[in-house]
Amino acid sequence: MRVAPSLIIGAVLSLAFVVMALVSLVWTPFDVTALAVGNRLVPPGDAHWLGTDHFGRDIFSMILVGARTSIAVALVAVGVGMVIGVPLGLTAASRAGSWFDDLIMRGNDLVFAFPALIIAILITAIFGPGAINAIIAIGIFNIPVFARLTRGAALSLWTRDFILAARLAGKGRARISLEHILPNVSNTLLVQATIQFSLAILAEAGLAYVGLGAQPPVPSWGRMLAEAQTMIALAPHVALVPGLAIVSTVLGLNLFGDGLRDLFDPRLQRGPA
Repeated sequence: MRVAPSLIIGAVLSLAFVVMALVSLVWTPFDVTALAVGNRLVPPGDAHWLGTDHFGRDIFSMILVGARTSIAVALVAVGVGMVIGVPLGLTAASRAGSWFDDLIMRGNDLVFAFPALIIAILITAIFGPGAINAIIAIGIFNIPVFARLTRGAALSLWTRDFILAARLAGKGRARISLEHILPNVSNTLLVQATIQFSLAILAEAGLAYVGLGAQPPVPSWGRMLAEAQTMIALAPHVALVPGLAIVSTVLGLNLFGDGLRDLFDPRLQRGPA
């Protein structure tokens, strides 16, 4: 089985992202909450590898902790989408054409009509800004994604011979969904989860950029960009570093997801001509 180059590149970039987050749990060069105005906007060098921001905070340390913040928000948000969306999709597929199926599909359409940013604004207006509210907003948006994907993949399996045999054996819809349908759509869900994870990181950065994500003193790549936008001409590294971190992480996760899709889908495997 040939491994796509995109899978290798994506895995390396994604692994680097995870390593940064894990390292930040035990070590950072400087305290990200310590202000040193006398060292503000120091360019990259020996003391500060990626320079400092307008408060004198070490940018490398903030990038490490920001990776942890992004992973925490994206992981929980995608988990919420899968835990709620997958069972809804399986149930809708098992009752295709019923009122429950129509209810799930129309509910999906309703959620899709409101982007994650709009949902976040609504939640923030009620509960205030914060990482938890960003998780809720992104998680709500992920639910219809997984519900629709699961339903579509499961519908194509309900007419297969092995499902008909399971029904003749007396198995109910719920048992068939868990024992036969879910294992056969797990690869598709894994690929989509990887892609949604990258989108969740991008969404978290966007929400933090407009002040709706993680709040100070917790570092966030999106808020680092927002704070640096007026200093690009004076100290471009302040904006370039978090921007490159976001781009490389999202690119890596998307390449990893595309590589997994090529690996799991036999129709995409290209043999020698």
